[in-house]
Amino acid sequence: MDLYPLWNSLRIAGISTAIIFFLGILAAYYIAKAPRIVKGVLDVVLTLPLVLPPTVVGFLLLRVLGPRRAVGAFFLEHFSLRLTMTWWSAIFATAVVIFPLMYRTCRGAFESFDETLAASARTLGLSNTFIFWRIRMPACRPGILAGTVLSFARALGEYGATSMIAGYTPGRTATISTTVYQLWRTNDDGLAFRWVLVNIAISFVVLLAVNLLEKREQRGKRRGA
Repeated sequence: MDLYPLWNSLRIAGISTAIIFFLGILAAYYIAKAPRIVKGVLDVVLTLPLVLPPTVVGFLLLRVLGPRRAVGAFFLEHFSLRLTMTWWSAIFATAVVIFPLMYRTCRGAFESFDETLAASARTLGLSNTFIFWRIRMPACRPGILAGTVLSFARALGEYGATSMIAGYTPGRTATISTTVYQLWRTNDDGLAFRWVLVNIAISFVVLLAVNLLEKREQRGKRRGA
């Protein structure tokens, strides 16, 4: 059993989650403070990949990053860098697909934050940077952690957009999801089922971690009260 799909899936999920962790927090923080109309428009735009079929997301990315398209052709010509059909090109697709999960979770956490805490901190002369990292982020930590873990789990199972922009090449671009599909196509149900069990096991651990984090935070709040 070749373990490359497992390794490739984990690194793609890990890198894409790290990217959207910072981008999601940044977007959620500023959009939560934006005027209602601006917030509504940006919210629709940033959440759109969540409701679009993954294949549509992959198609749109190919229209931008393909070797004959503006961005893809620029990188290929000037840097000899191909933005599609490589293992790391799947990171683009995965990050776009999972970004709305992180963004919406963080935005909900920031909007539920008690702004009187920040206002009180400002009266003491504390900077906005200090307030963000030492007051706002700790208070919003449960939502941010939940969004991060759920985004990682979603990234691990991404198939549609990934298969379109990265394809399937054993030992190069194969992931667990694309491997299961290819094994099913070749009637190798036994090996496909093993990979399904691997994916289920990882997803189970991830979701269990979310539940444990939520229970820990709830216990901490009870003790603090």
